[in-house]
Amino acid sequence: MTKQAEQIIARCRELARCTEIPGETTRLFLSPPMREVHALVRGWMKATGMTVRVDGIGNIRGTYPGIEENAPRLLIASHLDTVPNAGAFDGILGVVLGIAVVEELRGQRLPFAIEVIGFSEEEGVRFGKPFLGSLALVGRLDAEALARTDPNGISVAEAIEGFGLAPLDLTNAVVGGGAFVYLEFHIEQGPVLENEEKSLGIVDAIAGQTRLQLIFRGQANHAGTTPMHLRHDAMAAAAQWIVEVEQYAASHSGLVATVGRVETRPGAVNVVPGEVVASLDVRHAHDEVRHTAVSALLSCAELAAGSRGVEVVATRLHEQVSVPMAPHLVEMLLSAAKQAGFPSGTITSGAGHDAMIVAPHIPSVMLFLRSPRGLSHHPEEDVLPQDVEAALATALEFLMLLRDDGAGSKDHNHA
Repeated sequence: MTKQAEQIIARCRELARCTEIPGETTRLFLSPPMREVHALVRGWMKATGMTVRVDGIGNIRGTYPGIEENAPRLLIASHLDTVPNAGAFDGILGVVLGIAVVEELRGQRLPFAIEVIGFSEEEGVRFGKPFLGSLALVGRLDAEALARTDPNGISVAEAIEGFGLAPLDLTNAVVGGGAFVYLEFHIEQGPVLENEEKSLGIVDAIAGQTRLQLIFRGQANHAGTTPMHLRHDAMAAAAQWIVEVEQYAASHSGLVATVGRVETRPGAVNVVPGEVVASLDVRHAHDEVRHTAVSALLSCAELAAGSRGVEVVATRLHEQVSVPMAPHLVEMLLSAAKQAGFPSGTITSGAGHDAMIVAPHIPSVMLFLRSPRGLSHHPEEDVLPQDVEAALATALEFLMLLRDDGAGSKDHNHA
């Protein structure tokens, strides 16, 4: 393990000890341990020559200057909050790697500044709304979000004020002009790169997502006295449909479809199920493929229900369009990985990330690192030292390609 990779991993684990609950890593939006995180991150940032501030939503931001005073800015960002009982690397690795990139410049100035941002919130755990940090960055944090309350009745605005910030003035969180590229490092949070024996993957898109609730309504009846051919079994209809969901997704490249929750009513061992409530989550990089899949799977549900005299009703709960990364940055990052000695391919992110909020406003790209065993949102979440080395080397090549390409100059705009 190189010294740089060792230090990056050690810093992530040090931040993991900043927690609301001893013995695990749980750190929600602007909870007290975020102050400890800010103190550590601030120290590392300042040691590189960055100027550091905390904006109105609680994002910590370190800026390393370019050659000229008003140079355009490359943003390198990810989040510092966690899910309950989390690992040490989801989000946090992206911030720590960003700081390491600046450290590796060793005082060298580029035609662009580098701003490393640790978002205060991405996971959506405390207030049931994700991406508070990046939404504030792009000026999309509205009054409805500020009024949301946590289980203790504390609103987002009150949490901001309690952290010593000004909830009514979030203008200092907005990115403003001059930011020309957004780069986010992140663990894959899945098994694809490990299965392909690759250290890195360049994200070409963040998948669009549809979530639905389906209710199969049949007729509850006595399990011993109702013959099979006279039943209207909601569970049997739902079970047939669940298998068809799996089969359909498996036969369409890049599509994932999941029935993650099933509730049976009345739920007694001696009663034919009269009602089943099931979830459906469908994701794909291309929205038209996802929409086609949703329609097909709803048709499957109707056929499975109709064959048993069961009714099915679907309600759409969530719709998120796919977010492509900037093609020229994807190609540039692929070239950087190859030049660094870690040839990589593209990968679609099935999970949401801050990049999906930023990308419609600033040309964006993501670099995934392999997740051992595909684990994430889990205490045993990990990262391999050689993959950290690969990401750091690739990022430095990416910076040189940006410099040589003239990206960020006033007469060079890919957006």
